[in-house]
Order: sequence, then C-alpha cells, then structure tokens
Amino acid sequence: MKRKLVGLAAAAMASTLVLAGCSPAASGGDSGNNSDKTLTMWVIGGDTPPELREYLATEFTEKTGATLKIQEQGWGDIITNLTTKLPDEKNTPDVTEIGNTQSPAFTNAGAFLDISDMYDELGGDKLLPSFVEVGAVEGKNYTLPYYFGSRYTFLRKDVWDAAGQNTSPASLDEFNESVKAITKANPKGIDNFSGFFLGGQDWRDGISWIFANGGEIAEFKDGKWVATLDSPESLKGLEQLQDLYKNASNAPNDMKDANQYQYLNDSDEVKDEDGNVTEDLSLAAATIMAPGWAHWSIGDLVTNDKGEPAREWNDDTFATLVLPGNDGKPAPVFAGGSNIGISAKTQNPELAKDLMRIIYSEEYQTMLGEKGLGPANSDYADSLGSDQFAKALIESASNSKLTPAAPGWAAIESKNIMEEFFSKIRDAKDLKQLAQDTNAQLDALLNQK
Repeated sequence: MKRKLVGLAAAAMASTLVLAGCSPAASGGDSGNNSDKTLTMWVIGGDTPPELREYLATEFTEKTGATLKIQEQGWGDIITNLTTKLPDEKNTPDVTEIGNTQSPAFTNAGAFLDISDMYDELGGDKLLPSFVEVGAVEGKNYTLPYYFGSRYTFLRKDVWDAAGQNTSPASLDEFNESVKAITKANPKGIDNFSGFFLGGQDWRDGISWIFANGGEIAEFKDGKWVATLDSPESLKGLEQLQDLYKNASNAPNDMKDANQYQYLNDSDEVKDEDGNVTEDLSLAAATIMAPGWAHWSIGDLVTNDKGEPAREWNDDTFATLVLPGNDGKPAPVFAGGSNIGISAKTQNPELAKDLMRIIYSEEYQTMLGEKGLGPANSDYADSLGSDQFAKALIESASNSKLTPAAPGWAAIESKNIMEEFFSKIRDAKDLKQLAQDTNAQLDALLNQK
C-alpha cells in the first residue's frame, strides 16, 4: 500500500503573514464597532498551516468586526522576541503561541493575562493536563494548550528485515539491542550507517531513556526545583544512551533534532532558508525518532499533481513504531507542542478573549486534528483520523512527558545547557560526574524568575 503525501513545497511559508478577514458587517457576527481595531496574533514556525490562519482571520472578523493580523515568528528567535515585545504595550502581540517548555518562565514573570475565568469555557478538564500545568501559577491559568505533538520512531522496514530484526520490539531493551545489531550487520553496506540515528545534541529525543528508567531532569522538592540527572534511575538511562551513541548511531556529535528523517529516504536534499540546496543526502539510517508530522517528509520521491516534488509513503519500505518501555507501556517521550495566551499588556483584552473562544471552538480544534496537530481538547482527538500515524501519535502521547515546569527552564533552553550535556555523553569517562556538573548548571537557573 502507498499513501500520497503533500508536496514538500507546501512546508515553505513566509516569515510574516498578514490576514484580513471579510466584511466587518458580516451577518451573524457580533461585530460591534470594532472595524477600526486590529488584533495581532503570533504563531511560531509553520505548524499552523495557511488554511487555519485564514479561518481564524475570517471567523474573527465575522464575529467581532475587527481585523486579525497573524505574524509568524521563528523558533530560534521566539524567546528573545517575547522577552522584548511582550512587556511593551505598543508592540506586544495581543495573543501569542509559546512553546510549552517556555511557558513557565513567562507565566511566572507576569507576561500573560489571567484567564482562569475562561478555563471551563475553553475546555476545562478536557484540556491536556500537563500543558495546563506549565501555563499555570499558584492555581491560576495564564496560558492553555494550543496543540500537541508526540514523538515516535520511523523505520526502514526493508533494512530491519534484511538485518533479521523484528520491526515490533516489545520492550525498550529489545529495541536497544535491535538497533545495535542492525548497525553491526549494515545489510546494505552503507558508509557511516546508523541503526538508530541519534544526534549528539538531540536531548528532546534522548531524554526518553532517562524517563523510561524512572529518572527525571529535575524534581520539585521542599519548595524549589532541584536537578536530578545523577539519580540512579537517570544514570541507568544515561548508560543506555552512551551505549547507543557508541554502538548504534554515527550521527554527528553536534547534531540536534532537526530533519533527521531525511536520512531514512533513499535520497534527499538539505536546503537553506532561501531554498538553495546546501547538501545532498542518501540513505544513512535504519531508524530515527521524530515528531509525528515528520511522516509527511518520509517516502519515495515523486512528482505531485502540481508538478512539485513530494514524498509518497510506502508501507513496503517504511514503518512506524511507538518507542516501547520496559513496563508494557509506551516509553515516556517528550511531548512537543505549544501553549497560547493573551499578553498582559494587550490594549484589547475582550477582543483577545474572543479570539481564544474561536481557537477553542469545536470547528478549529477539529481543523487542528485534520492537519495532524493534536487538538488541545481531548473530545476532538478523533479528528486526527485512524491511520497508522494518528494511532502512533495518540499512543505515544498517552505516556508523554514535559520538561520541568520550572520558572527558569526557558533560560536553560536559551543557554543550550541540555545540548551541551548530551553532546558529552558518548565520550564521557564518568557519567555520574558529568551529570553532577550539569546539575549544578541547572540548579543555578531552575528557580530563576
């Protein structure tokens, strides 16, 4: 069976998109006298596709009479932009997406409007609990989940079969042994081949081994956050990771978690921000781990109906696998996704609340699911569909975890402390000392507001 996927060109989007809705006098709307008002919403990256942006802009104008301007921010710049613009009432976005791991820092700093009075109206206990938690301070809600994504593994089924390995390992231990065996067998004789392609700085995937062994990055103890990378459970996970880095992965030691799916394809290209090809790639991995949306970029290279290059999933060549744990459940994986909130400095709080109502409506939540983004409200999870990708997303998310809901976590991410830590795991002579040294760096920032 083959599944036709969207064109690669569809993923390319302008950095800033301004969308105006239809006539302020649209029938059925609660337009009031807002035709001279404009609300600004920030989205991050291209995860919110054009169709959803257009829907928000049109629906917002129909219901309020005001104009919605949607601006796209880059993930690499978002912390800096939020830090400088959110406190500035003249330049603040009225409503903004924010990475779920970044939310605690900004909520603790008072950057968002208290929307506790809207919590039940916007979904209440149907909203993703872990995302609600990182957007709350002392029981009050400041940001709520926007969408979720989860990570699972993608396999070159043909390579696993050629190496004599079961493509459905029942435990994490079995998975670890399989990818090491595939690396050693290298049935296609590929140079620099990885049974499991795991970048040296790819902590967002790698922390699953810490979590799966009962470890944590940090825990809340005696009224403060304390780093725990040197706990016996965390160290067991680090030992397994070191083994994988040495015996299953030939990914570069400075590589993060971007576009690893390209190494599953027979051939692919690395492009810069202007669309220029900077590197040609060929098959180099039997297994990768990535957010669920990566399946759109995995498959045979074809030309779609518009004459554009596209990927066509081929079940004879590729397979999905939810990373198994050793307890009969999926291994805990990092829950990707975003929260969304209203700036505390907005000059249009009521209009901003109207936009939030549209975002949490059944219509928009369903549209998120139909685009492969996990809807914030669990009532609409069925909108994800029933194919193998939807099933893998839902199953992997069932046991997913977030990074610590510590106020200083955004600062930790901005300083790339976890990237530096993971890049040293492969060659570390003393993992416990490495963990303790990193704990000291984390402890200095975890509780920083």
